[in-house]
Amino acid sequence: MSWLHETLVGFDLETTGTETAESRIVTAALVEAKGGEVVRQRDWLADPGVPIPAEAAAIHGISTERAVAEGRPVAEVADEVAAALCEYWRAGIQVVVFNAAFDLSLLSAELRRHGLPSLDRRLDGAPPGPVLDPLTVDRAVDKYRKGSRTLQSACAVYGVELADAHRAGSDALAALRVGLALARKYPGEVGGLAPAELHRRQVGWHAAWAGGLQEWLRKGKEPQAVVDGSWPLRVTADTTTG
Repeated sequence: MSWLHETLVGFDLETTGTETAESRIVTAALVEAKGGEVVRQRDWLADPGVPIPAEAAAIHGISTERAVAEGRPVAEVADEVAAALCEYWRAGIQVVVFNAAFDLSLLSAELRRHGLPSLDRRLDGAPPGPVLDPLTVDRAVDKYRKGSRTLQSACAVYGVELADAHRAGSDALAALRVGLALARKYPGEVGGLAPAELHRRQVGWHAAWAGGLQEWLRKGKEPQAVVDGSWPLRVTADTTTG
């Protein structure tokens, strides 16, 4: 039976910023679904321990005041989210993360910051996975499509409803459904592959994309540009783009 009909888990973070090494978790969500229909959803609100910039609050709707008043310590949230993710991976369940290199790298940075076990340590030395990143897959299977590659854009292209963008639960579910839509549209490259093989191919796809982008940037106004090609966790703390 295809994994399209099995349990998948959508994961998303909303944060204080866009730099994985410095930004902090504000909200997190894990959405467990079967056939795209929600079975279970878990949500977290964290007090990140630093002020939430106004521009970030305008996107996800969480102010510093609310996070302090209603959120739990970010270390507790990061620990619980990491534990839940690793429980799914140990069971062989695919975790769907749009732009996985951002969310998983930021979570990993939070774990280091607070002296908590890393993802691979929690997995007895195994790397995190299987992961399905609709952004990485979309770039590979529809390489020459013009326009942005945001989650909102992907939802429009693949006919997925995104009712409340930039809310962790909504984004996690939308990413999961985009992943399913990609699998249905591209059975040979995506849907027909075992989760472990699809994960392996995404490592190569992301590296190829990053290498192409880095080359293009260096030919232009950023001759020293570095785009980290590692996936689903970045090796470098942050990259020029992406």
